[in-house]
Amino acid sequence: MNTPEQSTEQEMQMLIDKLNKASDAYYNGKDEQMSDYEWDHLFDRLKQLEQLTGIILPGSPTHKVSSDSIEGAKEAHEYPALSLAKTKLPADLVKWADNRPIWMSWKLDGLTLVVTYDNGKLTKVVTRGNGHIGTNITHLAPAINGIPARIPSKGHTVIRGECVISYADFNNFNIESNEEYANPRNLASGSLTLKDISEVKQRHLTWIPFTLVHTDDEINSWGKRMDWIKQNGMSPVEHLLIEHPDLEHVQKAIDLFTEKVTHKQQPYPVDGLVIAYDDFAYSQTGSVTGHHATRAGYAFKWQDESVVTELDHIEWSCAASTISPVAVFNPVELEGTTVKRASLCNISECKRLNIRGKGSVIKVIKANKIIPKVIEVIKPEGSLEIPVQCPVCHAPTRTVVSPVSGTITLHCTNEECPAKQLKKFARFVSKDGLNIEGFSEQSLDQFVNKGWISSFPDIYLLKNHIDEIRVLDGWGDKSAENLLHSLQQAETVDATHLLYGLCIPMVGKDACKKLLEVYSFEELVHLASTTSDELVFQDINGIGPETSMQVVQWFRKSKNLHQVEQLLLFLHVNHTKSTVTNGLCQGLTFVITGNVHHYKNREELKAYIESQGGKVTGSVTQKTSYLINNDVTSTSGKNKKAHELGTPIISEDDFIEKFS
Repeated sequence: MNTPEQSTEQEMQMLIDKLNKASDAYYNGKDEQMSDYEWDHLFDRLKQLEQLTGIILPGSPTHKVSSDSIEGAKEAHEYPALSLAKTKLPADLVKWADNRPIWMSWKLDGLTLVVTYDNGKLTKVVTRGNGHIGTNITHLAPAINGIPARIPSKGHTVIRGECVISYADFNNFNIESNEEYANPRNLASGSLTLKDISEVKQRHLTWIPFTLVHTDDEINSWGKRMDWIKQNGMSPVEHLLIEHPDLEHVQKAIDLFTEKVTHKQQPYPVDGLVIAYDDFAYSQTGSVTGHHATRAGYAFKWQDESVVTELDHIEWSCAASTISPVAVFNPVELEGTTVKRASLCNISECKRLNIRGKGSVIKVIKANKIIPKVIEVIKPEGSLEIPVQCPVCHAPTRTVVSPVSGTITLHCTNEECPAKQLKKFARFVSKDGLNIEGFSEQSLDQFVNKGWISSFPDIYLLKNHIDEIRVLDGWGDKSAENLLHSLQQAETVDATHLLYGLCIPMVGKDACKKLLEVYSFEELVHLASTTSDELVFQDINGIGPETSMQVVQWFRKSKNLHQVEQLLLFLHVNHTKSTVTNGLCQGLTFVITGNVHHYKNREELKAYIESQGGKVTGSVTQKTSYLINNDVTSTSGKNKKAHELGTPIISEDDFIEKFS
């Protein structure tokens, strides 16, 4: 029989094994083992037992830095990237501040990358690893937004930042991909294990600096160090100065950040807040352990409010090719809102939680104040019924085990399932499409799963379901009436927007404009659907043989042509041709490269050039009149080509002076 001491050590070892397994999954893009709520609970229990017994068992996560295991060349950190001590009590932050001015910022939930510059040039990007040794992923830097290849500062610079994925890009990825990640952080870490840089670029990773670790410049203020990051062309984490860090001011700052989270004003995932001394020199003093530096910063995590409720049923929601389980339970009040649904992500998560059927007693939280999440099944009842038919089209389903993460997901086998067209429906209603306000991908998903949308014309028939829409989750009388008004407004549409909204392969906004400069929408439809010549449009400026073939083949399909004919019963199509004859850019051809500053983006600059009769192409040729590049001294391929051909290279300022 075990002694009490042996039983305690067994519990500690069990906690260590669980926590380390979950940590490995968390840092390496694998199937989620437990929620942050569960992690914190087990971690706090382990710390309590260690303090009680004075025993620290090998491998305890309380005394080591969690590590990613991304493959690649290993590199020792010049400055250790250690963890921060954490608390859920504002009073602990006040005590730590000790009346010194502090800065509060987001604790971004991604993967820490350490970025180094020498003489203004990016020299390496290294993952945090175990805090002392990470993996060199410099080759992936061009695929990560926010890491400039060059900065104005010419000294030696080391910056830490978080590589994150926005909620919007995460949701889009899960809709478009056969992979089903549990959360944005999981996707971010998994993305950095990929070898193909073009594939990484499609994930829309963003690096947000949160610490200027080293610069040759003498800057002792943490706030001014953040300003230095801005001056060097980067966008640091949002931060707020607390000059007098008493409990009142600290709580007020926490409330400001919390409000942004609860009102979904923070596009990136966060799992708390961080405070740092404004006195940078002081922050470098104090003790350093293998786990953290005591004055480098202090992390605050929200205390998740949990409630117990009863499961009513599991709803299976189909989006793209994945059919995801959603827990529907008796309504509860959480963080000031009524909650009655929580996504369960996939079959793996259902099995991990032991989710079953109606009457099960479950515990629910709003993770990080935002996402409803089932964290525990207190009393399971019944059994989990996995559908053998798609809830949208009723085709057979199949389960898939990811070779990357091991996640088990459910899929529809019908390639024509309306749920797989969700991205097309989203493009159809978008601003560049028919500009029907009131739609989100979530609402489109609702309507598709209700069986109300299976083709483009069905969107205009939603007015027949308006009373049913009023009572859907997230809707009401006002939002339903707004949608009805938007549908009526969108019955008059510009031909280019309609053509773009049809989602014809290889027919983007530029191709739509080119085609409709020659034909009216009706003429285009008639010619494309009746011609025997697939290359009929190839001689139009900007339309090549591939695009011509795609247009003809799309309209030849009776299903597509029928959709267009049905749409034209609802729509009044305005046809406008370009009439620019004496614009400031008339007859000139431009190439735009690099970042722009005066215009919102390159698309806006391109639109202005075209509105003035000019043309924008993608590569520098003998026909190019000007190359627009704000880095006129760059040694890029386009600049080199321009020099070879004698093509003038002008900055954005030069362009504005000449052509506006």
